[in-house]
Amino acid sequence: MADRAYGSKGNRDYLRGRGIRAVIPEKKDQIATRKKRGSKGGRPPVFDAGAYRNRNVVERSFAYVKQWRGLATRYDKLAITYRAAVVISAILTWLRR
Repeated sequence: MADRAYGSKGNRDYLRGRGIRAVIPEKKDQIATRKKRGSKGGRPPVFDAGAYRNRNVVERSFAYVKQWRGLATRYDKLAITYRAAVVISAILTWLRR
C-alpha cells in the first residue's frame, strides 16, 4: 500500500516483478492522460479500495511510535535495546486501546 506519489509505472513494474500486488491509487493527471489517449491509453491499474482504506492503521501506528523520542531518533547503540523499546511502546499502545 502506498500513497499516490508512488504510483509511477516504474514503481508498479518493480512491485509486479517481485510478485507484490500494488494497492496504489492512480493520480488524476495520469487518469486524464490515459483517457485522452483513448484506446491506446491502456487499462487502468487494478486498485482495491477496501485494502487502501486500511492504510491509515499503519500510518497511525507509525505516528504513535514517533511520539517516543528515543524510537524516532534511534539513540540506542544496540539493536536489542532498540527492539525492546519498540516492544514496550507496542505493549503500551495496545494497553491504551
